[in-house]
Amino acid sequence: MITAPVLDAISRIRHGFFTRQGGGSSGMYASLNTGLGSDDDREIVLSNRSRVAKALGADDLVTPYQHHSNHVMVVTKAWDWCDPPRADASVTASEQIAIAINTADCTPVLFSSSDGQVIGAAHAGWKGALGGVLEATVDKMETLGARRSNITAVIGPTISKVNYEVGPEFHRRFVDEDARNGQFFRVSMRAQHFMFDLPGYVADRLSQLGLRSIDDLALCTYGDEERFFSYRRTTHRGEPDYGRQMSAIMIAR
Repeated sequence: MITAPVLDAISRIRHGFFTRQGGGSSGMYASLNTGLGSDDDREIVLSNRSRVAKALGADDLVTPYQHHSNHVMVVTKAWDWCDPPRADASVTASEQIAIAINTADCTPVLFSSSDGQVIGAAHAGWKGALGGVLEATVDKMETLGARRSNITAVIGPTISKVNYEVGPEFHRRFVDEDARNGQFFRVSMRAQHFMFDLPGYVADRLSQLGLRSIDDLALCTYGDEERFFSYRRTTHRGEPDYGRQMSAIMIAR
């Protein structure tokens, strides 16, 4: 489990960017696979998720059914792990409920107000980030009493720009949205292809929100196979499936 000092410093906040290590899964899913969307043994995945909850000291742990949207859930009680609502971020002011998201290259972002009374967890793949999931998360935190000028955001393990090659249509979509987005691309070795800086783009979106602080752990899921699952690494190898790692945050009682 990896933690960020800026969140460690906030009273009552417990959090973790969990790696693929320390679980019960085997083979391509070894070992802390928390993705119910994978073809891993369901009971083992549920056991792995319980390990995450235990590590945080949580009474409950919830993840939404992620679908690359800007939809944010307000969590007041736990839901059935096997029947989650569709969303790509959660916020809460409730104690002892760990809110979490799963990733395997997309960017996890954990949020906390400076007084530790409102928290958030967002799944920011390129589509969600472009669609405003980060802004929507902060907006929803404000409805629970947080002030954006007192919110800290931490960018967790995600694919880095040296490993994220995209095609011309992808590049055009971002530049058409905002010409400033060109700064997050550089030409790759393949003709008409680009290397995309997803964490840089996420950090830039966050920087426009007037938050108290933004921290990037600068950890690459693709390049660090020992610690992280990676969808793109799996795809490049022609492997049939992949695991997911979890990022979670909780307000302790």
